[in-house]
Amino acid sequence: MKKIINILVLSSLVLLAGCISNEAKRDPAYASVRPVAVPQHENSDGAIFDLATNVSLFEDYRARRVGDILMVKLEEETEAEKETETIISKSSSNGITNPTLFGTTPEFDLPSVLPLANDSDNNLAFSLGSTHDFSGQGDSDQSNELTGEISVSVVEVLPNGNMIIRGEKVITINQGNEYLRISGMISPRDIDASNTISSKRVANARISYVGDGPTNDANVVGWLGRFFLSALMPF
Repeated sequence: MKKIINILVLSSLVLLAGCISNEAKRDPAYASVRPVAVPQHENSDGAIFDLATNVSLFEDYRARRVGDILMVKLEEETEAEKETETIISKSSSNGITNPTLFGTTPEFDLPSVLPLANDSDNNLAFSLGSTHDFSGQGDSDQSNELTGEISVSVVEVLPNGNMIIRGEKVITINQGNEYLRISGMISPRDIDASNTISSKRVANARISYVGDGPTNDANVVGWLGRFFLSALMPF
């Protein structure tokens, strides 16, 4: 029994050490891409100028090749508002009187009609009525804002000249990490002279800003709390 307790204590310490670890975990999908090496070849015409290894001295430095770096200026700001209201009302009523048999019989001096039931407590007549009312109202308001700058690298150059960019920034503060990731497609025409492009010019942009650590864990709702807030809760 003592050995089992020691094993459980040791396992708990190992798990606790893993939870305390504050190592920033980078996403391999956002790893930097190295530029493609230019193959060396000998000039066949004997000329000094070689187009394959040409370096232009009179052009500004803007990202245009795989592995080049450029700055993305985050200027994200969104705001959405929605309001709905539904009112439904329905009412219905149905009734059947006490059924009767036979018609008028004056020669036998009988009543004109014979009800199937004469006792008021045992009357075959019935009535049915129902009323349904439904009223619903919903409001939704959401706004987001993200500003800053992040350096990214060109991972692919498309045949039409557009480029696929991707980058990640990890900031470790005290016991928590902040992850900023962005990917998308840009046009070289939107890159300014300082080799910077606005995030508003990134097509199919995927921007994420998340964190981990004790501060982030304190803002996470537990699984039982999520159950009571989900649509599975019947009440």
